[in-house]
Amino acid sequence: MRFVDLTWPDIQEIPCDGVVVVIPIAACEQHSLHLPVFTDTILTTAIAEGLERALQAKVLLLPTQWLGASDHHLPFGGTLSAQVDRHIDLVGDLIRSVLKSQFTRIMILNGHGGNIDTMKVALQRLQPEFPDRLMTAATYWEVAEAEFAELGQGPRRKMGHACEYETSMIMALRPDLVRTDRIRNDDTRYRDEACRGVYVAEDMSQCTRQGAVGYPEFATAETGKALLEAAVKRLGEVVEALLRRPLPSTDSPLQRMRIA
Repeated sequence: MRFVDLTWPDIQEIPCDGVVVVIPIAACEQHSLHLPVFTDTILTTAIAEGLERALQAKVLLLPTQWLGASDHHLPFGGTLSAQVDRHIDLVGDLIRSVLKSQFTRIMILNGHGGNIDTMKVALQRLQPEFPDRLMTAATYWEVAEAEFAELGQGPRRKMGHACEYETSMIMALRPDLVRTDRIRNDDTRYRDEACRGVYVAEDMSQCTRQGAVGYPEFATAETGKALLEAAVKRLGEVVEALLRRPLPSTDSPLQRMRIA
């Protein structure tokens, strides 16, 4: 079911505990020399719509929120961004609107790396207010990490940026938007094994040549189609699991100890 296609009485008639509300979030930002700035939104929307088609009445799909936390891409231009605090509030307000309609199971479906921290903080802030709701967040390439690793052809078998994976998926969905004459590998990030596990605050212009991370020269439409199918399949498994999962208990720890 698609939220935007329904009337408000239609939405009120949906069994609140019988669906997972899927909230796609993405970005509009530079994607190197060869991919469109709406890449994350194109991919996230395609995966979300594939999930809705596969599960139909088990999913209530919201429209994709395209504005992401993308300040680290601003030095290249071609980027529209919400600052971190504002993006946390934006995502939180979207979720609160859903929860106020009494839905009990939600999943943020994320397609932009810069949103990973903000969506988690948004959920952490909402949890005390709605302790009886099942609130989750999934970044599609993390959920399908093992499947993506098997499908890659290049030396980097994980998601980057404007990389083999993203380029392949856009080739599968919108080949007209790919500037194949401009595709260049870009994996120039400084590496020091002593800093393994350390977060370094830097923008994309400081760690890449042209705004990519990975090996887009290995991209093919065939790989892209397989990646999209893998993401939809894995997310379908997640939705089924969320529908099986009991809602969080609101009993106090002392009550649970007495029951035990």
